[in-house]
Amino acid sequence: MTREYIIDFFKPLTHETKGIEGWLNVSAPPEVFERLSRIEREPLTKVQLNQLLLLSLEAGISDDFFEYYWLLEPIHTYHVKKVDDFRQGFIGQNSIISLEHLRWGLRRIYIDSLLYFGSIKHGFKELKTKSHSQLTNFFKSKSIPTDIIKKRGRPLEFIEIAKDERYLISEMACKTYGETPKTASDLKNFLIEGYQAAKSAGFTQVKIKDLFDKDFGKNHRQKHQASLGLLQFSADEIVEEIINSEKDIEDRYQIVAEKFLNSRSAALKNTELYLSLVNDLDVYVATSMRTRKDFREMADACETIFKDTRLRDLHLRYFDPTITAADGHEDKGLIECLMVKCAKVLVYCAGEKESYGKDAEAAMALSLGKPVIFYCNPQTRADFYKSVHPLSRLIDFTTGVAVGVIVTEKIQDVSELLSRIFENKMEYELEQSKPGYYKLKEKLTGSIIRIQTNFELLSKSFWTYYHSKHEIN
Repeated sequence: MTREYIIDFFKPLTHETKGIEGWLNVSAPPEVFERLSRIEREPLTKVQLNQLLLLSLEAGISDDFFEYYWLLEPIHTYHVKKVDDFRQGFIGQNSIISLEHLRWGLRRIYIDSLLYFGSIKHGFKELKTKSHSQLTNFFKSKSIPTDIIKKRGRPLEFIEIAKDERYLISEMACKTYGETPKTASDLKNFLIEGYQAAKSAGFTQVKIKDLFDKDFGKNHRQKHQASLGLLQFSADEIVEEIINSEKDIEDRYQIVAEKFLNSRSAALKNTELYLSLVNDLDVYVATSMRTRKDFREMADACETIFKDTRLRDLHLRYFDPTITAADGHEDKGLIECLMVKCAKVLVYCAGEKESYGKDAEAAMALSLGKPVIFYCNPQTRADFYKSVHPLSRLIDFTTGVAVGVIVTEKIQDVSELLSRIFENKMEYELEQSKPGYYKLKEKLTGSIIRIQTNFELLSKSFWTYYHSKHEIN
């Protein structure tokens, strides 16, 4: 096993620098390569590993750290056996038995450092001297309490709202129906005025859709131009109906308005139920719904994701935006901020158009260090969300760790990812795209969820000043 072979073998993890990232590069002392060349005949002990690290001007590690990262399969925040290079024969050994074994432990150290400390150097410094109990407790604090989640029981049942009627709980619908079905609203006034204009133009029978699409005179459509789209949204259920009189309008409006009242009453009650279990909320679903079709598709998506058999035992409590409402947009904003803060994971459902609301919710979740999954159906631009969208990478405001979204076009992936997150079985892979520029990727989708830049001035400035407190003079 030559020096060149060993350098090439560890090339994905090392580069020319000082510290843990550089101890196996071309500048490493010859003693390092000479000892590693015999590793399969003479397994590497912790004492000898420390000597090699110190000869490379890197500090040594504790006995428990050595055991935790090379000799055990600990309960962890992700699936350690799925980390590249793993072999079952590593577990239970007293020493490191191969180069693959050494690289497996290094990969785990790098992954943990990027996940929770923002840089490999900082993570290694914080972890290398910890005891087994300290390591266990630290990663337990970062883990999802899966057993508790499975045992906690079911919440109170939400009130069911028919999928085809959920669009009626939207703020747009609230603006066009009155407080009660008998209250005159903008929509009813628009329809009656439109029919009167049609009659004046010689039409006694018209389709409701025509009142939106055609101009029958008297400046009817121009008068309502600013709210035309809003009104048409609220009339979606009756646009194909044919009317012969103002009574026909009253009758059809009354049916939809009663549905609105019932749906809204149920949605307001559901919001109260969500607020009552906010402390146990698991997943917040962020989306924007502009049409009746949007509401229907979002309801179907939630059903597909959360009724998946892989999530059955978890009984996840998720915030379904298609069955909740608030008395006003101010309360709605406060409720949604609270839900994002309390949820453990955010699922962002991308649509054909951008929305400030759902983008802000995703940004809040990322800034809180929470896992964020972007589901983009095949009609949306997954590559844009994965590589270009400004929310693709933000930072956890508490720790300064760079965090990224997980992007997929497959709805089945969303269920699988939620299962992995809540079972602490996520799978990651490391990539060094340029010397010193590390990317931590989620394996299923290839999404970059952590980065370490090789821009030294940026890194130095960031970590020097991020946690500093500035006083205003």
